[in-house]
Amino acid sequence: MKFDLFLSICQTEVEGYKPSERVMFQNFFDQVKLADQLGYETAWVAETHLSCQIQKENKGSVIPHFLGEIGLNTDILQLAHKVFAQTQRINVGSAIRNIICNGGPIAHAEAVKTFLTLHGMDPAEGRKLQLGFAAGRFPFSNTPYGFFPKTDLEHAAWDVIKNKYFQQATEIFLRLIKGEHLSSADLSARKLSAKDFRDPAQWEVVQKIAMKEGSLEGGQVCLKPHWQFEKVGVIPFEPSLQNLKLTIGSHDPEAQILANQFLPVGVFNLSITPPEVIEETHRRMQECFHPTGGAWKRENMPRTVMVFMDDTKGISDSEKTMRAKKMAETAWVNYWKAMEKTLDPKKVESAVTNTIAGHPKEVLEKLKSKYHPEDRLMLWFDFNNHDNEQVMATMRTFIEKVAPHL
Repeated sequence: MKFDLFLSICQTEVEGYKPSERVMFQNFFDQVKLADQLGYETAWVAETHLSCQIQKENKGSVIPHFLGEIGLNTDILQLAHKVFAQTQRINVGSAIRNIICNGGPIAHAEAVKTFLTLHGMDPAEGRKLQLGFAAGRFPFSNTPYGFFPKTDLEHAAWDVIKNKYFQQATEIFLRLIKGEHLSSADLSARKLSAKDFRDPAQWEVVQKIAMKEGSLEGGQVCLKPHWQFEKVGVIPFEPSLQNLKLTIGSHDPEAQILANQFLPVGVFNLSITPPEVIEETHRRMQECFHPTGGAWKRENMPRTVMVFMDDTKGISDSEKTMRAKKMAETAWVNYWKAMEKTLDPKKVESAVTNTIAGHPKEVLEKLKSKYHPEDRLMLWFDFNNHDNEQVMATMRTFIEKVAPHL
């Protein structure tokens, strides 16, 4: 198994305490530096854009009961430079970078190329930027940048069309990183068809609108590129892609396959993803993984794993397990209260069941039974926990008492 660290930098209130932004980042760097010393391979950092608190002032608040900010990292590239300067071995990953907001895929491609140029100024530097990318968790992060339905067709099918536009963004982003010069006219065609719609009635409405617009051809709706641009090439042109690894944060098989037409791109999956979906994705990626990346490996699909572990001295293993499970339950109760205000016991029970909790030997056995020995795990120790010393103690216990047996 491969062991990475997932860091959320989530500035929410936990039992009445909400750290300042400065304290949140201080804790983050403490944990990253320790992770580097302990041998974790990659520090994956959550990325968020625009304030959740300010968004509450608008209609349709996404998380109206959440106190604080769901994440404070807005730019993994700036953060990565700082992390690399303070560590020796660890890689840095984005989980995940939104390539729709902040200027769209062209701007993000240029930013990545600039980062790789600066990161590669030291010829001995071999640490990786593990760039996870997607369309963002919350729509409000994208709407200020023009990513919302404007035409009748988009209003009728935005839930489907926005995914097609993300596919366009993926193509633009990857081809420009690869070094191609292209315009929007060079992009592969994106179309809507009956298989994209769960509701046949919605598809009927979409076809009627497309017929009026003249975009219905052969039973499919042809979409224009969301980003319209003449031929461009992003600079700098010369950086090596050797220190870049890409991972797409999308369950859409079309997007996964499309991405691998251009560069080797792994896939994110959460710990709660059903096992059959995980294995189906592995089978698909064995067939479509870009050949320059070599043979597909399970480690190319990093998976988040929430870990609550107790190793208090002087108490029994059963007591340690009770304490660990209590931590997990408390964390999930606080989380769901923050997200939804109301509490569904079944939802809490399900979440705790999908969490790895217990004393070190129990955590070891649960990981053995739940994950393949070649999986890459993004271990999440700071979920709903601002106790920096406790988080770091758990990180250390895991490496000393669990990892050696895996």
